[in-house]
Amino acid sequence: MAEQEAPQDFAATLARLEGLVTQLEVGDMSLEASLGAFEEGVRLAREAQRRLDDAELRLQALVEGPDGTLVSTAFEAPEMPGSSVGAGDEENDW
Repeated sequence: MAEQEAPQDFAATLARLEGLVTQLEVGDMSLEASLGAFEEGVRLAREAQRRLDDAELRLQALVEGPDGTLVSTAFEAPEMPGSSVGAGDEENDW
């Protein structure tokens, strides 16, 4: 399978990735075509993650300063439950 350029926008990248997953799930592709689709899917997944990481770096939050003006600050994602280091360690004692 010829390597294709990643789509230019995030939604198109996800749509292409979802299409590849569907093709692989159906299972009617040859081994070579399946391997090619898998390799393209990995490349697209990495590209999508890179785009998400880039977008997160560009995000800015507007916060009201003490004088009432809006001040642009770096975006800090809210901490999700269980996302702190060491969280849930007790649950995974195998």
